Order: sequence, then structure tokens, then C-alpha cells
Amino acid sequence: MSDKELVNRWETKIADKLVGKKIKAVEYFTEKECEEMMWDSRPIVIIFDDDSYIFPMADDEGNNGGALATSFTDLSTIPVI
Repeated sequence: MSDKELVNRWETKIADKLVGKKIKAVEYFTEKECEEMMWDSRPIVIIFDDDSYIFPMADDEGNNGGALATSFTDLSTIPVI
């Protein structure tokens, strides 16, 4: 599979899950949730109107919570706590 095909496959799969959803809430992981994940950093959780959610991780293996880069001039990074 070419890189272009791989990118297209993942973009399609991700778009199917995210496009059109509305954000219902944004919360930071609790200390207990991070302890259960064995994480030192508390990332945000974006909760959608159908109660599905996403959150950033440091890597594909889920080794820690991650920050989010944004296009907002006054909030270029959403930090971990």
C-alpha cells in the first residue's frame, strides 16, 4: 500500500467517526483516571454529543497523556496538567 493510499484510508476512517459531531464537554482527566492509565500527565478529553470521546496521548502506545497544538492565536497549545 502506498503512503498516499494509507493516508487516505486513515483520513476516511477518522472522518467517518468525527465529522459532524458536536462537542458536548471538555474536561481534564482526573488524577484517578491518570493513575489507572499509569500516566504522569493529565490531558484533556473532548466529549461529543453522542458520548464518544477523544483525548491526546504522547504516542501510539499510550505511554502518557499529550498536549494539543491549535490554530488559535491566543491558545497555541492546550497543555497537559
